[in-house]
Amino acid sequence: MSNKISTNRQKKEQIIAGLSEKIEKAQSIVFTNYQGLTHKQLEDLKKALRALNAEIIVVKNTLLARALQISSANSADQISNFEGPTGALFIYEDIILPLKQLAKSIKLLGLPTIKFGILDNQALTGEQVLKLASLPSREVLLAQVVGGLKSPIYGLHRALNWNLNKLALTISAIRQNKS
Repeated sequence: MSNKISTNRQKKEQIIAGLSEKIEKAQSIVFTNYQGLTHKQLEDLKKALRALNAEIIVVKNTLLARALQISSANSADQISNFEGPTGALFIYEDIILPLKQLAKSIKLLGLPTIKFGILDNQALTGEQVLKLASLPSREVLLAQVVGGLKSPIYGLHRALNWNLNKLALTISAIRQNKS
């Protein structure tokens, strides 16, 4: 009996260590209640998120809470939100695209519901997570910044070029009048 308990404890410790590693590696974590999703729907969501360098896993609340306490994630006050089935979405790179995929699933199926999220060691409510999902992707934001930086330069170029064209047209008109 004692051997079975220690084996069970070792498995739990391995799960906690794996979760702690995922928590440290992730740029953002979103905790969801996946209850009501069919197995196929959950697998489809996992597959879509995996393509975006994110993963959603189902884990026991006690193990997840222990891993959060061990890690540097600043979420001790949110552990009380771990009621009911919990899926943890670990986002490793661009946070917007996986959140958009999650929001798309919520809009399409009405599930999963968002309990809370962690971004830069700050706890976010479910509403704040959905607001983040409505932001443009990183590439779009970078394009907007580049466009904003390029616009004044292009305007200056056009203004200077217009004066040169105007001067050339004036000289051409004077030449026409003299001939």
